[in-house]
Amino acid sequence: MIAGSDDFASYSPTDGALVLASVSSPAELELLNDWLKAQRREHPDSAIEVLQLPEAGIPSPGVLASLVSELEEGEDRLVVPVRVFWVPGGLPTRIKVVGLISGRDTYRPPEFLQRRILRKDPSRARVVAGEPAKVSELRKQWSETTMGENPREFAKFVLRRAVLAIERVELRLLGPEYKSPRLVKPEMLASARFRHGLEQIPGATVEQAGAMLDELSTGWSRFSVDLIPTMGRAIFSRGFDPRIDYDRTEVESMRHALEQHPAVLLFSHRSYLDGVIVPVAMQENRLPPVHTFAGINLSFGLMGPLFRHSGVIFLRRKLDDPLYKYVLRQYVGYIVEKRFNLNWSIEGTRSRTGKMLPPKLGLLAYVADAYLDGRSDDILLQPVSISFDQLHETAEYAAYARGGEKTPEGLSWLYNFIKAQGERNYGKIYVRFPEAVSMREYLGEPNGAMVRDEAAKRLAMQKMAFEVAWRILRVTPVNATNLVSALLLGARGVALTLDQLHHTLQDSLDYLERKNTPVTNSALRLRTAEGVRSAVDALSGGHPVTMVDSGREPVWRIAPEDELEAAFYRNSLIHAFLETSIVELALAHAAHAADDPVQAFWDQVMRLRDLLKFDFYFADSEAFRDNVAEELSWYDRRYAEQTGRGWEATVRDGGQGIHDMLRTKKPLLVGAMLRPFFEAYAIVADVLRDAPAEIGERDLTRRALGVGRQYVAQGRVTSNESVSALLFATARQVAADQDLLTSGPDLALRRSAFRDELRAIIADMDKVDEIAREQFYFREKARRAEREGSG
Repeated sequence: MIAGSDDFASYSPTDGALVLASVSSPAELELLNDWLKAQRREHPDSAIEVLQLPEAGIPSPGVLASLVSELEEGEDRLVVPVRVFWVPGGLPTRIKVVGLISGRDTYRPPEFLQRRILRKDPSRARVVAGEPAKVSELRKQWSETTMGENPREFAKFVLRRAVLAIERVELRLLGPEYKSPRLVKPEMLASARFRHGLEQIPGATVEQAGAMLDELSTGWSRFSVDLIPTMGRAIFSRGFDPRIDYDRTEVESMRHALEQHPAVLLFSHRSYLDGVIVPVAMQENRLPPVHTFAGINLSFGLMGPLFRHSGVIFLRRKLDDPLYKYVLRQYVGYIVEKRFNLNWSIEGTRSRTGKMLPPKLGLLAYVADAYLDGRSDDILLQPVSISFDQLHETAEYAAYARGGEKTPEGLSWLYNFIKAQGERNYGKIYVRFPEAVSMREYLGEPNGAMVRDEAAKRLAMQKMAFEVAWRILRVTPVNATNLVSALLLGARGVALTLDQLHHTLQDSLDYLERKNTPVTNSALRLRTAEGVRSAVDALSGGHPVTMVDSGREPVWRIAPEDELEAAFYRNSLIHAFLETSIVELALAHAAHAADDPVQAFWDQVMRLRDLLKFDFYFADSEAFRDNVAEELSWYDRRYAEQTGRGWEATVRDGGQGIHDMLRTKKPLLVGAMLRPFFEAYAIVADVLRDAPAEIGERDLTRRALGVGRQYVAQGRVTSNESVSALLFATARQVAADQDLLTSGPDLALRRSAFRDELRAIIADMDKVDEIAREQFYFREKARRAEREGSG
């Protein structure tokens, strides 16, 4: 029973057949009898016997006994599963919703509606048959895959195969977007592989494992494939354009890849909306549905059963029970072995800062185990980039940055979340599917050497996960909100006119174009003054831009209280300007180097990469140096045209020549991009000077928030966004990496030296910012003179 057909044409009419017919009502029984009459007329020499089964659930002992008897009639006898298939449509939504929550088949009309439907449109129902299989073939499969030892267990196995054969037929009729696992629990509990592993866990029982499978098991009912994306679209369409922006070439490439291998979709996570956007994207593009891991905290009220029948797998927060870990591992293995797709955030949680968080490897280890166990010849890690023009959650993230606590999920939380989507227009949603990463490429052959080498496996998983994240970053398009927020944050509270915004943005757009960085249409429209006005209007009213229009012309700024929200948008594009910002900072450092400024430049480039590695993704050391060299080659051509000298010759002379070199560079962005991070590091370093050797994370964050607020008030820190519990979390990681959070020799001296190093980096940034301001005012003066001359 592998494929399926509508009749017996796939075998000789002289063979005998046992028809396993699942029917749920008198109407379906009549349809079945009509179908059987037609088959017997077509194959008069075939002995066709029928065993009627319940539509769902375990058959009665009597029916099971009859099946045992029928299966003993001959090994060459063919078993043919048959069921009535109801073409979707026509059921009241309220009946479908009740069916979805209860777990019933929501495409099968209730008995009291079936005859009415058939009278109006007989074509709504048809009898479908799975491809026949010989009893001997089924018995061979049973002995190879299960630990069953008696005829009743074999009969149950045959029933499971029959259900799956029918599902495959119906899937061909409905489409790949309705593909979902069935009979997970009985199949797994009967598996020889599962039972053997269970025996190795002291005290573990089949009953306990079954209860855990009930907790984990999920699936997409056919109605939920229709309903959940529709609900998701209804939620985000309250504030977003209902048309998600895709790259169609990427979609078709992914479609082909998913036809070859199972996949794990790993998405970037900025909003709770991500959990509904992925199902919408899969359904809109007629791709197989995904099964999403989520914390058990999201299983509340009616949402729990609704999510559970919509592909959500609820996980316990603590995976400290050996039996639970084993069941979860085997469950993941079963899903990928059956070629279904999994889905979760590669970051493990929402990024509250706008930039990508480090990847989490926990669940990925279970998938790697399944691959290495030989349950698939390859598993694809499919990166998914989800980005937004704006988000209402940025206000919540700003509160976290100030030290606020997360709001617990519940029905009132859900109501408020949905309500917030309709408060204003948030723009568009962008979904990208870059090329998938192959597990085989990183882990080698299944059952290979890495099965026994945990250290090698973990290193390979880290490389895989970083490659996924890197591919997400490379395809995430820069939008107008990102660019406008970055520019106005760099102005540090100073308001700019529309003309100033428009002309200043052009350097950044030129840079993105030179690097072939993907951008949205809204970013492309920034080439025009009208596009810039549209962008700032969308952000005005403190979202996070404030317009002041009481004078001769309107101006726009980001007020201090809105900086943390704006930082979320700016942080989403830093990866596109990260290497060029590091070049600026390293050049400023080389300008005051005592010896060999060129070597000082390269040493500082690598040092800055090391300090920033907890906040940003970088290519490996060699590739990173190549990228920096490429940055300098673009820069070199322009500078050489003006001076006749290459960058290395200028840097080697040091001092003022490097500053003059920086004056020709456009754009100068390091202050706008990286100042908050280095100021946050410096605040933490300052707090550590008189803190206990092994200060706890909460205590360190509390002290840093206090000191940071003081420094903002004194003007010693230039921005409120530097005083952020979220940034202090990675600042603490930087300090730990420098061995500054454990007792040791000369700890006080080393902490002071670290603070001094960060202050020196900020001083270099101040110099670059000074040059950037000179550029801005020189350009303004030139343009003013041009306008006056033309006037």
